[in-house]
Amino acid sequence: MSENTLKKIIDNKTYKINNLKKTITIDSLAKKISENNTFINFKEKILNNYNKDKISIIAEIKKASPSAGIIVENYDPVDIAKNYKLNNATCLSVLTEEDFFLGNLIHISKIKEYIDLPILCKDFFVDKFQIHLSKSYGADAILIILAGISEELADELYEEAIKLNMSVIVEVHTIDEAKKSLKYKDALIGINNRNLKTLETNLNTTFDIYNILINHSSPLISESGIKTKEELLKIKNTTNIKTFLIGESLLKKIDNNNIFSVL
Repeated sequence: MSENTLKKIIDNKTYKINNLKKTITIDSLAKKISENNTFINFKEKILNNYNKDKISIIAEIKKASPSAGIIVENYDPVDIAKNYKLNNATCLSVLTEEDFFLGNLIHISKIKEYIDLPILCKDFFVDKFQIHLSKSYGADAILIILAGISEELADELYEEAIKLNMSVIVEVHTIDEAKKSLKYKDALIGINNRNLKTLETNLNTTFDIYNILINHSSPLISESGIKTKEELLKIKNTTNIKTFLIGESLLKKIDNNNIFSVL
């Protein structure tokens, strides 16, 4: 996903959310949230593992991405979630962006009918309204991508999510973003190994940024580009990061994937 693609996604999302706000009220979302009894503390699940020196895997569910194209032809998010659960995944990340990743918020609700794992709504958050919307579908956590929005908007999204008792992952790609992320004390910070300019993944990004974040008060996450159990363990042993968000390498081989053997 290039910087240009990211801008297209953000612009498209802003347009769609502005239209959606004309037809859905915060009060109606609050009613849906109050009637939902499926919420699980996402951060607490990871923190419990972290404090026991256990690895956590946030297993991602997505049909497609701008960088990879179609990843799963016969896409059944519930079936994938069931498989991840059988493989002891700690949490789930569900892509809900509709036009570039072919996701949908309804996938979170459907998964929650069958699976009792915390779910990150993996989307492009550009408005506080989306936090209420994602929670109304059963999401337990949201993602704030610092590369895509202003620092002021990031602050607003973070405060609103905390107010709604949701966990937050603040995603960074660069040392500069990592420095900015430190103020979000209660957020998990995700280091994304994908270069937004070249689309390439490089695990050295985690090593380069880790030292900036080493004293952050919440667990850190290494995201993107982790293809093998050996790569995962190298990151853990070099940095002491114990939480990993993994998508494509799991989706392409869910059955008998030895990455799950670290759990």
